[in-house]
Amino acid sequence: MSQTRAHRATTRRATTAAAAIVVALGIGMPAASAGDGEVRTSGACSRTADWKLKAKPDNGRIEMEFEVDANRVGQTWNVEIRDNGILVHSGTHRTVAPSGSFSITKRIANRAGSDVLTARAVRPATGEVCSGRLTFPG
Repeated sequence: MSQTRAHRATTRRATTAAAAIVVALGIGMPAASAGDGEVRTSGACSRTADWKLKAKPDNGRIEMEFEVDANRVGQTWNVEIRDNGILVHSGTHRTVAPSGSFSITKRIANRAGSDVLTARAVRPATGEVCSGRLTFPG
């Protein structure tokens, strides 16, 4: 194996190991804030899919969106979304063409203080888990 191929293989293994640690700890990308008050975060699921969680102000409420991108059409996922531990959405969703993803958009109450939004999707067929969390400032 050439040095370049060996280096790429080592880098790929290190990246895979780091991603596995991030998933195991339930850590996504740190929440980022856009100029319009939007807060967003994203990360890798426990296998091959990725997730995104966004929230922004909407006339005294919070508009939040949770997306799972599996890059495969027809997968079924069970989803729960919570705001400060209160269930605001529960349902089964299927990835659709053309991207092999699904997204859920909800307008929820903007509770006093900061809102901690959590979203969790589980694919029963494989046990894959996508889990995101962000804090929307109060």
